Amino acid sequence: MAKGKKKARRRASRSRIVLRWLALGGVALVAVLYVQPLRTYLDTRNHLMRRQSEVAQLRAQRDGLQKRLALSTSTTSLSLEARRLGYVKPGEHLFIVKGIDAWRRAHGASTIAPSG
Repeated sequence: MAKGKKKARRRASRSRIVLRWLALGGVALVAVLYVQPLRTYLDTRNHLMRRQSEVAQLRAQRDGLQKRLALSTSTTSLSLEARRLGYVKPGEHLFIVKGIDAWRRAHGASTIAPSG
């Protein structure tokens, strides 16, 4: 070969070019077919993570409620809670006094009751 001459590039045969395009088309088809299942998988995974977080919060809430239930089994605590809700024992009369804070401000009274 002479120095001035360039090597002639050998052109790929037509069947090889067609095979390459078919392989590329096959890869593109597989990629297109995987898009929807992959999107579904990611959405499901995100949904599952949100649900797991919700379950953890509900478990913590349940544990707190179980502790409250364990503490409230005594009759004294049940009685105090019932009075806080406005329940009275049979034979008692319920009196609702309004404006206590305004009266205390007007008379300069302390919010803490004097010990007797």
